[in-house]
Amino acid sequence: MPEEEWERLITIKREPVFPCIQCGKCTGGCPIAIICKSFNVRRILYDILNTEGEEVAHNKDFLWNCSTCGTCTNRCPKGVDPMGEIINLRSVLVEDGAVPKKIGDVLKSIDVRKNPWGMGKDLRVDWAEGLNAKNIADVPEVEVLYFVCCTPAFDKRLQKIPRGISKVLQKAGIEFGILGVEEVCCGNEIKRLGDIWDFEALRDKNMENFTKYPIKQIIVSSPHCFNTFTHDYTELKAEVKHYTQVVDELISQRRLIFSKSFSKKVTYHDPCFLGKHNKIFEEPRRILQNIPELTFIEFDRSRERSLCCEGGGGRMWIEAFEAFERTANIRVKDALDMGVDVIATACPFCILTLEDAVKTLGLEDKLKVMDVIEIVGEAMD
Repeated sequence: MPEEEWERLITIKREPVFPCIQCGKCTGGCPIAIICKSFNVRRILYDILNTEGEEVAHNKDFLWNCSTCGTCTNRCPKGVDPMGEIINLRSVLVEDGAVPKKIGDVLKSIDVRKNPWGMGKDLRVDWAEGLNAKNIADVPEVEVLYFVCCTPAFDKRLQKIPRGISKVLQKAGIEFGILGVEEVCCGNEIKRLGDIWDFEALRDKNMENFTKYPIKQIIVSSPHCFNTFTHDYTELKAEVKHYTQVVDELISQRRLIFSKSFSKKVTYHDPCFLGKHNKIFEEPRRILQNIPELTFIEFDRSRERSLCCEGGGGRMWIEAFEAFERTANIRVKDALDMGVDVIATACPFCILTLEDAVKTLGLEDKLKVMDVIEIVGEAMD
């Protein structure tokens, strides 16, 4: 990384914020500001403009509440990147060691174990038991890599996602390989937490893995992996696709045909790192709308206006600094009012936050959260 970019990331500067006109659209659209009154994006920008040096980063515990959903940056009429400035503020705190204990534990786990969950790498391929998923080192001629992601690889509930994706790829005759125990975290979340140092190490390791084989396409489970590979891995030559893009193509090519019905009312929750950050809105919806007898109902707040679930930007590991209702709870209540049976999404973090909300609200008998690939699996042979 060029020296000036390092300086930009670890030093709070005023120039990028000069165009700010304090209109308040950033705070007005921020899902965290709705539920956390101390979190004011406009005020953060004001402080950057009016506070000397890097002290603006300190004594602001609420900085860790940001989910980096991107709404503020998308809505700024002057092209300011408030989300990026919050990440810069976090990088100052990381450099100074002024981080909450849980964040420190996550960063240490990534440094030592190369995943944020504190799990040993030998457990990373447990999800693939009985699937005949081949390690790419054993099939060096294969040009498609399936990058699983730490969260669905280790979490027992979420292991249904890589299993489902693998079955679809195998059914469609797509030859692919996995990195197995050599796969390491993509780094999307730790970069958004401000740890640019560990992110660099992860990117180097992943690039080493990617260039070791003739990989031309990388299919990912997670929007977070998709986002960082697309935007932060500037030297990556392989095409990166989220699995919903691949499944949508297979349906259009009639290489994937559904033979079973799914007779439920379903709504779709847009993951921020798939939708707001990368404008992938239609593919997951087309998949659902192609499933026999599925009744699709749209959330009022959808696509660019989708309400963040709070899973991104490290929020998976951060307890709120203020007592407030989680946005995932609001999302689940909205779905209940719509009368749907299932909230579908296409992100492992969204699955965890929304399922937690369903349990917290005691709605397990009324509402189910499923990944799109799980619904696909139920409609296949």
